[in-house]
Amino acid sequence: MKVIISGGGTGGHIYPALALIRTIKKEHPNTEFLYIGTQKGLESSIVTRENIPFKSIHITGFKRSLSLENFKTIFRFLKGVRECKKVIKSFKPDVVIGTGGYVCGPVVYAAAKQKIPTIIHEQNSVPGLTNKFLSRYVNKVAICFESSGEFFPKEKVVLTGNPRASEVIGEKNTEVLKNFQLQTDKPTVLIFGGSRGARPINEAVIRNLAQFSQKSYQVLYVTGDVHFNEVEKEVSLIGSSKNISIVPFIHNMPEVLRAVDLVVSRAGATTLAELTALGIPSILIPSPYVTNNHQEKNARALTESGAATLVLESELTGPKLLQAIDEILLDTNNMMKMKDAAKKLGIPDASNRLFKVMDALAKSK
Repeated sequence: MKVIISGGGTGGHIYPALALIRTIKKEHPNTEFLYIGTQKGLESSIVTRENIPFKSIHITGFKRSLSLENFKTIFRFLKGVRECKKVIKSFKPDVVIGTGGYVCGPVVYAAAKQKIPTIIHEQNSVPGLTNKFLSRYVNKVAICFESSGEFFPKEKVVLTGNPRASEVIGEKNTEVLKNFQLQTDKPTVLIFGGSRGARPINEAVIRNLAQFSQKSYQVLYVTGDVHFNEVEKEVSLIGSSKNISIVPFIHNMPEVLRAVDLVVSRAGATTLAELTALGIPSILIPSPYVTNNHQEKNARALTESGAATLVLESELTGPKLLQAIDEILLDTNNMMKMKDAAKKLGIPDASNRLFKVMDALAKSK
C-alpha cells in the first residue's frame, strides 16, 4: 500500500499524522509513505527526523481580512495543485490523508480531482478554512469532537478521535515522579503552558508558590524553555518548597501524564485528546492568540461535559487558579466525577479507528 499524508504548520497537525503512520506500519509494515509539507513549517524538521520521505511545496494561508496577499495565495494554491498532481501521478498512492494546515489544501484537492480516495482529519471542535473547503471534495471527514460534525457534509463524517491519544495509553506508574524529586503517593497537579510556556500562566503560578508549599498536594510546574531562567530568579526570592518541582520542559510527557491527578494547561486539540484518553481532570486556560479562538471552543466542549474547569486568560489571577486547583484536588468526589466525565469523552483507540477508515477506502479503490 502507498499513502500520502499532508499536515503542517503546528505540532497539532503533525503529531496525529505521525501517530497514524506508526499504526499503519504495525498493520502493514511494507507500506510506502510520502509526507508533503512546507519547508518553513515544523513538519520539515519533525517528519524528516522520523526518516519518513518528505517533499515540500510552497503555499501560504489566506488572510482573514482583505489583502493583496490573498491573490498571491490563490496563485500559489493553483501552482501547488499542479505540482501535487505530478507527484501523485508519479507516486501512485492508494489513499491521501490531510491532517490540517493550509498545506493540505492543494495536496488533498489534487488527489480528489484525480479520483484518489481522500480523507481529512479535523482535530478541533471548530474546523479551519482549509478543511471546510476540502470537505466538499473528499470521501471521508474524520473528527475528534462530535460538535464539529455540523460543519461538514453529514454523510462523510466519522468520529475517530485524535490518533495522538492512542500513544499516551499505558499503565499508571507514579515512580516517574521521583525524577522530579516529588513523592509517589501524593496527589499531583501538572501545570504547563505548551512547549514554549505561557507568561500569564507562569505569573499566576509564581504568585501561588508560597501557598502551594502549604498544601497537601504537590506541584510539577513546567515553565517552558524561554521562561525558565526568569522564573528561577523569582523562585530564589520567594524560596522553594519540597512539594514543588520546577522544570523548563518535559520530554516524556505521556509517561508523566499517566502519573498525575490533575492538569492545568492550554486547550490545544492534542492535549485535550491525551487528557480525555487518560481520564484526567483539567483546568483549561485557552490561548486567545489562535485562529478563530478555537482553543476556547475546544475547552468548552470539555467543561460543558463536566470534565474540566475553564479559566479565561483575561480572568486569570493567582487566587483564582489556586481556588480552581483546590476545588478539584481537595475534593475527592469532585475529582472522581471529573475523571469519569473525561473518560467518557476519550477515544483511546483513535489511531486504529482512523486506520480502519483509511484501509476501507484504499481497498475500495
